[in-house]
Amino acid sequence: MKNYIWGVLRLALGWIFLWAFLDKVFGLGFATQAGKGWIDGGSPTSGFLAFGTKGPFAEFFQGLAGVPLVDWLFMLGLLFVGASLLLGIFVRLASLTGITMLLFIYTASAILPEHNPFLDDHIIYAIILAGLMTTPSGRYLGLGGLWEKLPLVRNMRILR
Repeated sequence: MKNYIWGVLRLALGWIFLWAFLDKVFGLGFATQAGKGWIDGGSPTSGFLAFGTKGPFAEFFQGLAGVPLVDWLFMLGLLFVGASLLLGIFVRLASLTGITMLLFIYTASAILPEHNPFLDDHIIYAIILAGLMTTPSGRYLGLGGLWEKLPLVRNMRILR
């Protein structure tokens, strides 16, 4: 039963990452206003980096606002983490990528969060991703069982 719980957590986090990607690409009107999606010429990172950063690293992150390479890396990261977790493949690498992204976001915005002395959703998600790295969650409600049988994947633990 616990493996299925990890499978559900993997699917839930995968959807969070993939939804963020889709909303930022198409400006679906949730976190990204309609007509301001990446496909419309908007920058998926500039608003947050220019206005949402605070703390000791704010100036560094503000300097990254509107940089196309940052936009591409962020969006590819969202897509990779979301799709991999939903499919149950590359779970370890996707989890590591997701943890890295979440820690950057936390560092940019949430050091000393508004509503809690230190803990926010970015840290909770990172902890869940760390758990996904240590469990066979891709095998449950995903394609991980088939994926792990591929010769390249069998030989490279990080690809599981």
